[in-house]
Amino acid sequence: MSGDIARLIEIMAALRTPGTGCPWDLEQDFRSIAPYTIEEAYEVADAIESGDLGELRDELGDLLLQVVFHSRMAQEQGAFAFTDVVDAICDKLVRRHPHVFEAVAALTPEGVSAQWSEIKAAEKAAKGDPPPASLLDGVPLALPALTRAVKLQQKASKVGFDWNDALQVMGKIREETEEVAAELAEGRIDQKALEEEIGDLLFVVSNLARHAKVDPEQALRGANAKFERRFSHIERRLAEMGSSCEAASLDEMEALWTEAKRAEKSAQR
Repeated sequence: MSGDIARLIEIMAALRTPGTGCPWDLEQDFRSIAPYTIEEAYEVADAIESGDLGELRDELGDLLLQVVFHSRMAQEQGAFAFTDVVDAICDKLVRRHPHVFEAVAALTPEGVSAQWSEIKAAEKAAKGDPPPASLLDGVPLALPALTRAVKLQQKASKVGFDWNDALQVMGKIREETEEVAAELAEGRIDQKALEEEIGDLLFVVSNLARHAKVDPEQALRGANAKFERRFSHIERRLAEMGSSCEAASLDEMEALWTEAKRAEKSAQR
């Protein structure tokens, strides 16, 4: 049957069968596969950013493979199988959406988020998990630093440890920028101190993004893409003139950067 998950599970089992399977797949374990899982999640995000739905289909398949791969390794150890993973997430979704699957009052998006957190906390208590030692516990260290910063800030904001609005955050950004400038102005730069000050600045910038309801990771991906487009324009234009970035002056490249910027703005009108 086309699209049957059973076929993918069978293929993964064949790849992991000793003697007849794939040598590379057979030597993998949870730890060695984890970086690929993270990479595939980022490639899904890239496909979404590009708007290419064909690419998104392929990348979602690669990400699904990661779930099947981890599930197969767990099954080999007698821990759980893919069907257990599916059952667990189905049960969790129903349990955490009583406003959909039970006769309870409708909620706003904010109410849904608060209810989700309450149900999640109750689930942990029911399992006998000890209460967190800190309000900030539970934010994975493996998250991208900007994303983790926002999640830490969100947790702290629940008890009122937060600025009131984005303009107050802008004031803190100016303060942190001045501290970076002061460090750079020192006769002999303390690299560790400079790293700390720049870290503080990035942390506050991520807080500004949170207050402005902007995903800092997505915003930075957009800025990266913009830089690549405009720098490629510089390279292309210089090649047309029989030159290169290595041979061009900074002023020449700045002029072409401005040219690319104006062309983009004109195309957006």
